[in-house]
Amino acid sequence: MNVIAQANAGRETYLGISDVGYVLFYLLVAMTLAVFAYGVYLRFSRYAQGDDDPFARLNDLPSRIVSSAKIVLSNEKQFNRDLYGGLMHSFILWGFLTLLIATLIIGFEQYTTELILGIVFWEGDFYLAYQFIVDAMGLLFVVGIGMAMYRRYWVRNHRLWGRHTSNEDDLFIWTLFGLGVGGFLLEGARIYATGMPDHEIVSFVGYGIAMVFQAIDVPTTGAALEATVNGVDYSAAGALGYNAETIHWLFWWSHSLLALFFIAWIPYAKPFHMISSFANVVTRDEKAGARLPNVPSDLDATNAESIDDFTWKEILDQDACTKCGRCSSVCPAKASDRPLDPRNVILDLKKYREELDDGGEEKPIIADGGTSVINTETMESCMACMACMDACPVEIEHLQSFTRLNRQMTDQGDIAPSMQDVFQNVMQNGNTFGDSPRDRADWADELEFDVADAREEEVDYLWYVGDYPSYDERNKQVARSLATILQEADVSFGILFDDEKYDGNDIRRVGEEFLYVELAGHHVETWEDCEFDKIVCTDPHSYNTFKNEYPELDFEEFADDPMMPFDYTDQWNADGEIDVLHWTQAVEELVQDGALDLTGTELDYTVTYHDPCHLGRYNDEYEAPRELIRATGCDLDEMPRNRDNSFCCGGGGGGLWMDFEEEPKPSEERIREALEDTDAGAGIEKFVVACPMCMTMYEDGRKTGGYEEDIEIVDIAELVVEAIGAHEKANIEVAAD
Repeated sequence: MNVIAQANAGRETYLGISDVGYVLFYLLVAMTLAVFAYGVYLRFSRYAQGDDDPFARLNDLPSRIVSSAKIVLSNEKQFNRDLYGGLMHSFILWGFLTLLIATLIIGFEQYTTELILGIVFWEGDFYLAYQFIVDAMGLLFVVGIGMAMYRRYWVRNHRLWGRHTSNEDDLFIWTLFGLGVGGFLLEGARIYATGMPDHEIVSFVGYGIAMVFQAIDVPTTGAALEATVNGVDYSAAGALGYNAETIHWLFWWSHSLLALFFIAWIPYAKPFHMISSFANVVTRDEKAGARLPNVPSDLDATNAESIDDFTWKEILDQDACTKCGRCSSVCPAKASDRPLDPRNVILDLKKYREELDDGGEEKPIIADGGTSVINTETMESCMACMACMDACPVEIEHLQSFTRLNRQMTDQGDIAPSMQDVFQNVMQNGNTFGDSPRDRADWADELEFDVADAREEEVDYLWYVGDYPSYDERNKQVARSLATILQEADVSFGILFDDEKYDGNDIRRVGEEFLYVELAGHHVETWEDCEFDKIVCTDPHSYNTFKNEYPELDFEEFADDPMMPFDYTDQWNADGEIDVLHWTQAVEELVQDGALDLTGTELDYTVTYHDPCHLGRYNDEYEAPRELIRATGCDLDEMPRNRDNSFCCGGGGGGLWMDFEEEPKPSEERIREALEDTDAGAGIEKFVVACPMCMTMYEDGRKTGGYEEDIEIVDIAELVVEAIGAHEKANIEVAAD
């Protein structure tokens, strides 16, 4: 291309690069791609060494890739609770992808259409559009990197710093900055060295830099440039002095070498998240956390004795982590100064794995103190609230790895004495309180009507009451309220009386898998002998495990085990033919169908509502409870952290049965939020819950936090039963009385 052609819409690709330089560049490209490919091979071969994952991760792959591309390209997870972070990452991602595509376009033309077909399309209008888009998106890329550097180094956002912060984080961000800025400096030098053609104004950033070169009067070697027309290499002549051509030559090589270094470095450090994160999103389990992987009946199977016990997906999770700290920033355990940081657990496992791969010494994965990778106290702190997973922009399934660690703790006997007592209570009496199974339905004695026995008569709703509504005095009022609501709606419902046992949800998350299987087998076998349309649960924890986990169990694998007291061999509710509902969903249906009249009710309370983790984040049910609250006439004032951003009460994952030295308790912090951070502030009269565990934790937090005179803890069922004027039938007292 000659000087006259440079005035047209187009440019020379290798301006000022000699034949030797051209060959050297492509030799470096080949070496770079080889190093890159080998690094990717090492990564994926390591995944192949991981254990098989129990869930289908690659089924319907085209659909998975399309949906994952939408998630990644839209950056929807990055915008979650962080507008600044969402914009920053969007600018970087969109800019980087545009620059990558722009580079591929040049290569495609040179080595396919032009070389093979003799067709050149990178000129004229296409070239002008190309240059404008590349400059615009390249500028967004640099702005995004600048935003990241401002947040990291100026603001020093707390969640970006931790014990796993390292020099590779700095090298990553500065390399990207160098690529973005270096590309524009190279473009500006090229435009200036070629006489600032008018059409290059579309490259508005590069043209602006060229105008700076012009303003400071950087010399050019016009004669050398003319010599290029006659087939003479001008780069050597340009190198004799300080001129635009020399600057362009230096910028070209420095930018090229930096780009090649970055490509070669990708599989070996933090930049690999650009690949592993997308792979992680593609292979995600939509029900992750809500359903946990089952364990084999083989007693010789191990959970986390070694790093090789982890599945390939759990290893991929570790590589996908970008150290962004979003999981840590929303973790209620960390906020309460419990010794848990979700990011550190994932990265500790990754670091240990990499040390082993480099010849390091083996050590216990989890143990009580010592030199283990993870301390038992760390995992005891987890509330299984799934806030970490909900906040993670790359779909890391923390709870899968955490449960594996908990199961190993249980196998080793490294669990808190209080949890051992709970396990013993469940094994001996079928409930976490250790009370007699014969007393399970005593809560109903004070009702003015009889509750049907679902084992003996057909009912519409088989109501699973749960441990706390059955045995805890405060939650018995909730049970009586709900029974009265169902009675007033004139629907048939029944309970299992002493055949009802603990659902197993939370002891499973603590790691007691085989006791959970025993409980599940008992329940499904009991349900098979009953006639009902739907299962209704008081507790969101029961609702989740019946809906999402019981159908996953392979009961046949355990049926021959003499330790398992059931003969059931089918897969229960595999097709979802039995509806499993939380009671708020069932009652909301009754209200909509006109079976329960809440029109015209005016309780006139100012209330706020706490979303239970197992109803909200686990199962995306946010509206049914709110609709019932509004139907009672209460003025609902939302807390700042609501719906999927709700803050755990502290009772999940066994937290209900453990004592922690924490300040403040999650329950205390949540009540403070209700009284100080809502619009109504101290005007909030009632803190409304829809979970028996939440009721227990918040009643405790109200006392320990000194809020007894400031607010009342009530269940939605208590509001509804008061709204329909049936609280006396439920034998409960309300403030209105």
